[in-house]
Amino acid sequence: QVHLVESGGGLVQAGGSLRLSCAASGRTFSTYAMGWFRQAPGKDREFVAAISQSGSNTRYADSAKGRFTISKDSAKNTVSLQMNSLKPEDTAVYYCGAVRYLSTNVVVRSTMYEYWGQGTQVTVSS
Repeated sequence: QVHLVESGGGLVQAGGSLRLSCAASGRTFSTYAMGWFRQAPGKDREFVAAISQSGSNTRYADSAKGRFTISKDSAKNTVSLQMNSLKPEDTAVYYCGAVRYLSTNVVVRSTMYEYWGQGTQVTVSS
């Protein structure tokens, strides 16, 4: 069982930065692949970024490439999403997900994730 809690969301102007964090409970965090997804009002949840269980591999949505960076600290049981050059279209609730996945691969499909946090709101003003 893994319990996830996101933090770091807020209101920022376009071009600004935010760092989202996801704190996980559980002793086996190092065996989990992690991901960030977001959901804007009236839209489906969409993939943003994912990192493999070991942290050696990452993948980003096209909209996030070059602007966002995902990282995993298994010693601290946290996964972070550094978001730079934010745009109004990045406005959404951001969710952290976890799935036990002993592989160097990342997981980009939301349906494969076993655990989710409650979400944190990111609002980017123009």
